[in-house]
Amino acid sequence: MMDSIHETAQDPLGPAAAGAGVRQDERLWAASAHAGALLLAFLTSWTAGVAGMLAGLAVYALKKGDSDFIAAHAREAFNFNLTLFLAFCALALAGLLLVGATVLTLGLGAVLTLPAGVVLAVLAAVVAVGWLVCGLVATVKALNGESWRYPFTLRVLR
Repeated sequence: MMDSIHETAQDPLGPAAAGAGVRQDERLWAASAHAGALLLAFLTSWTAGVAGMLAGLAVYALKKGDSDFIAAHAREAFNFNLTLFLAFCALALAGLLLVGATVLTLGLGAVLTLPAGVVLAVLAAVVAVGWLVCGLVATVKALNGESWRYPFTLRVLR
């Protein structure tokens, strides 16, 4: 009989994610995929999504054969940062379209595009705060030897 919910087949990161039996070095490598994405994003400004993806991808490439726990966390970090990069690209494109609409209407369209621009700015702020909070939670979960799946994430790397 299974003693922990982490030992069931439903655990998305597998049985190694239960915390018990996850070595300290595995926890550190898994956490580095998440924390590295945050650090690289802060250091690279507008290329945050690309740099964040690189952290997860680098850890995945280096350690995927060594530990399922590390590989699962690295995949999640990559996929989440890819998702947010695409979200920010979509927001930037929408912003450019709003500017274009304002210019094409000789400024008269600002009545509609200005409120839409404010909504886009608020959405970008919400996404950025969500990215930061989720990245920190994922780092702590990895350090504790626990599984973590980011919400609203395209899972491209499986």
